[in-house]
Amino acid sequence: MSKPNIIHFHAESWDGRLLGLLGHPALRHATPHIDQLAEGGTTFENTYCSHPICCSSRANMWSGRYTQHAESWNNFKGLESHMWTLLDELPRTHTVKTIGKLDYLSGGHSIPARLWAWLGSAGIDKPPYIPPASERYEIEENERLRCHEKDWRLADEAIAFLETQAEQPNGKPFFMTLSTGLVHATFRTNRYWLEKIPEEAVDIPPMDPGTHPCHQYQRLAKSWHHGFDDTTVRTLRRIYFAMCAEADAIVGAVHDAMQRLGLADNTYFVFTSDHGELAFEHQLLGKMSFFEGSVRVPLILTGPGVAAGQRRHDLASLIDLCPTFMEMAGLPPREGLDGESLLPPARGQTSQRRDWAYACFTGATLNTSGYMLRKGRWKYIVYVGYPAQLFDIAADPGELEDQLDNEPTVVAELDAILRSVVDVDETHRRLMAYNRDSFRQWRRQAKCGLYVDRSYGLRDHPSSDYWKIMNNAFSGFDHEDEKKIERWLDSKS
Repeated sequence: MSKPNIIHFHAESWDGRLLGLLGHPALRHATPHIDQLAEGGTTFENTYCSHPICCSSRANMWSGRYTQHAESWNNFKGLESHMWTLLDELPRTHTVKTIGKLDYLSGGHSIPARLWAWLGSAGIDKPPYIPPASERYEIEENERLRCHEKDWRLADEAIAFLETQAEQPNGKPFFMTLSTGLVHATFRTNRYWLEKIPEEAVDIPPMDPGTHPCHQYQRLAKSWHHGFDDTTVRTLRRIYFAMCAEADAIVGAVHDAMQRLGLADNTYFVFTSDHGELAFEHQLLGKMSFFEGSVRVPLILTGPGVAAGQRRHDLASLIDLCPTFMEMAGLPPREGLDGESLLPPARGQTSQRRDWAYACFTGATLNTSGYMLRKGRWKYIVYVGYPAQLFDIAADPGELEDQLDNEPTVVAELDAILRSVVDVDETHRRLMAYNRDSFRQWRRQAKCGLYVDRSYGLRDHPSSDYWKIMNNAFSGFDHEDEKKIERWLDSKS
């Protein structure tokens, strides 16, 4: 038999706890295709992304290196051209087909997105300009199966590719990665998919009374304008869950095509996501956080030798996908990767694995850099310049009760492991140097009128004026904020 094929379905913003097979009440019957996929393979129930924002997460995944090694700091600063990635290596053994969003290289995303990331620690206490799309939630009054038509067209393209490959049974094996826009905001669905989610089963997250400075800054930076009344929260969460149901159907369409075309016996199928979505947990939307809704992701593997119906509770990470794909493809191990192949545990061949998961966050909506270690029931978080946190995920799955002061022995153990993985102080120093140097260069050029901002509030009247661009990033930006930036540029912290 020839080398196996690999299909990688990489959804956007899917909270890894939101699958019917995991017993979520609102999704119990809403993800039948992914649940069926799990019946035929191995589910890693406790999987984490290594950096909860799109570009950095994908940069880590494709390079197999953590952010502190790849310097993929934010949505603008991913991997540089000519850095090694799995997608460059795979053509040695496989026909490679990429469909949809890749987003792991530097240079993408808007001007405000890079300003938010660079200036998080500069002390600007103005809310950013919020793109209307990120605050819109909508229920269309129709019954179309293909509500998110663009994503269904990506599935059509994937199925057409599979059909072509099935016609060449003796050809080169293939690696296909398909990344949908679902289930990323904007929050939009229609009546067909909304009815898949029982309204009474949609939970309303408890109010988080915490006053940690980093979380307070995130609430300012994310700046939701529509309030947190029960109707608003339940409606938006129900829409998000309905988007998951539609994405499940797209996964099913691709997986069914693989089976129909006779490819299943020699094809790995991997389903995961780049990060999660908080959907009003802790009164926050989006990702960019170490709370479970943001940093947990789904991960299911099927294929040759993978144990069927296996549900593993040990910790896994997206950083493990690069070496996993390499082993699937028959590529030799690469030195220096930060993850480990998940094929041996998926095949039931070993239980000896890394027993922790690590993530960092160095991008927009945070006023410092943050580092997380999950081990056993505990999640430990370090914020440079601010108090650390410790949560007992088993006893407190909502992460509402900080146990830092109650568990000094646990803190000492986890802090030692975390700092063996990442030099927190040195990484923060390099990040701040990058942020300051990048902003200095950008501002010098912007004040010469070299940038044109046509994003968000300037969409209908693009501008090259520095002050208008800054106000498009921070609402009400003024000369006092400029003075704060000057002090920050002169600071060493």
